Parts: sequence; structure tokens; C-alpha cells
Amino acid sequence: QVQLVESGGGLVQAGGSLRLSCAASVRTFISYGMGWFRQAPGKEREFVGGISWSGTTTYFADAVKGRFTISRDNAKNTVFLQMNSLKTEDTAVYYCAATAYNRNAYSLRDYSYWGQGTQVTVSS
Repeated sequence: QVQLVESGGGLVQAGGSLRLSCAASVRTFISYGMGWFRQAPGKEREFVGGISWSGTTTYFADAVKGRFTISRDNAKNTVFLQMNSLKTEDTAVYYCAATAYNRNAYSLRDYSYWGQGTQVTVSS
């Protein structure tokens, strides 16, 4: 069982930055690829970005490419989402998720474990 807890959300002005964290309570954190998703009001949950178990591979949705980065600290069982140049359309609840697949994972179905989400609001 993997438990994930996100933190770091909040209110920020357009053009600003936020860093989200996701802490995992599992001894084999290094066995999991990690992903970030988001869900805006009235919309489906969508993929934001992912990182391989080793941290050597990251991949992103086109909407955030060049603005968001993902990193992980396997010694601390934590993955991070650094969000820069935020836009109002980035407003959503952000979720981290864990996948046992050893490949890039873009679909919700690829992920077995989910956090409870953290709200990010970008004001104009």
C-alpha cells in the first residue's frame, strides 16, 4: 500500500511560481514512477507530468512544457512539482500518483495510488 500526501498549494498571481510536494509512505518508493495530474472545476482530470523511478526521465503535457519541472528525492520519499510562469488556466486541484509501470505513464489508468490533492489558484 502506498499513501501519498500533497502539500504546497495556494493562491498565486499569474506569472508567479509554486512548488508542490508529495510525500510517500512506502518503503519501496524507488520502485514507483510518479506522476502529477490536475483537475479544474467541471473538467476531467488530466496528466501534467511524470518522472521515472530513478529521476533520470521526466515528461510533460504540452500545456506545461517549459514551465513546470518534476524532481524526486528518493532518500526522503518525496516528489516535487515546480511550477513557474503560472497562468490562470493552471488553476486546479493537483494530485500526485504512483505507478508500478517502468515506462512513461500518461493515463489515469496507469496509476494505482493517488493523493488527496492540493488546490492551486492562479489569479489574474
